[in-house]
Amino acid sequence: MIRTSRRLADGREILYFDADGTPARTAEDTRDLPPVGTHSQLRWDALLGEWVVIAAHRQTRTFLPPADQCPLDPSRPGRPTEVPEADYQVVVFENRFPSLATAVDRDVAPTAPGAPLAELRPGFGRCEVVLFTSDHDQHFAGLGRERARLVVDVWADRTAELGALDGVEQVFCFENSGEEIGVTLSHPHGQIYAYPFVTPRVERVLASVRRHREATGGDLFAELVESERTGPRVVASNQHWVAFVPAAARWPYEVQLFPTRRVPDLPALDDAERDALAEVYLDVLGRFAHRMDTPMPYIAAWNQAPVRTGREDWWLHLQLFSLRRAPGKLKYLAGSESGMGAFITDTNPEDVAEQLRNVVVP
Repeated sequence: MIRTSRRLADGREILYFDADGTPARTAEDTRDLPPVGTHSQLRWDALLGEWVVIAAHRQTRTFLPPADQCPLDPSRPGRPTEVPEADYQVVVFENRFPSLATAVDRDVAPTAPGAPLAELRPGFGRCEVVLFTSDHDQHFAGLGRERARLVVDVWADRTAELGALDGVEQVFCFENSGEEIGVTLSHPHGQIYAYPFVTPRVERVLASVRRHREATGGDLFAELVESERTGPRVVASNQHWVAFVPAAARWPYEVQLFPTRRVPDLPALDDAERDALAEVYLDVLGRFAHRMDTPMPYIAAWNQAPVRTGREDWWLHLQLFSLRRAPGKLKYLAGSESGMGAFITDTNPEDVAEQLRNVVVP
């Protein structure tokens, strides 16, 4: 993999990742861009014991532009975009409207106005955009194994580099796909967040792992993976990975991908495991794309170990889920889910697994 670092007109970093010896990436960003100003802050929710990111400056971000005005396409004469090159393979750049940034304003009060229990911190971190292909009309499921493998290497590269930043506690690679999810740019892309704290989900899972060990002496992750490898909810698998519908799935269509070897994060995967991941991931995405009359909107969320804590207890895995419960019908997070965090699912996990296994991918 060849990695080339350049700068955009406003000083943001852009990284080109190429699988082979393409011409040198030398194109200049000719746009007249104002400097990026980030005023994010973290506020502590004392009741839930969680950090909330306040990023009001993001209200002005780009929203559903026409396809011929997409800012993620390659640049062409008379229409410069976020990518100065005329073509590319995989590109990563700093988000122009980031929730977290390394150059964030550090001058914040110790607490929120009139709320002494709501501690404030600068919104330090980094938010990156990952472009999977220069083809505006493509989807991850159609990338092909070679390009998907390059994306896996890019995720691993960025996880390692962002995790090395002083103050970063967790790196989260993810993809939002489909307008129903809230995607504001239709070009195939994902994102990476480098958080200055360990996220609530990861903290909760780690607490469950430790509680299980104290109660039984067992390894919760290992027992889960072993029980699901040959169970009724397996959707796809190979030598190094297993994809299954979780027994207590929260979403109408939900699949988790686990490597069969315990690793804390994507950089820890060896070459064979990365090859196998590209294979099984494309398989499952193809099933999501062809389960109904149109591709299901989805979120793909990589659950990686925190940078400094709990790494020995963690097992890398991917959550892939859709809020579509039937053709033309969405699962809304209404009173129970949004108000109390208590999920009520509209599908049976065993039935969903069988449906996905039976999908014929062209």
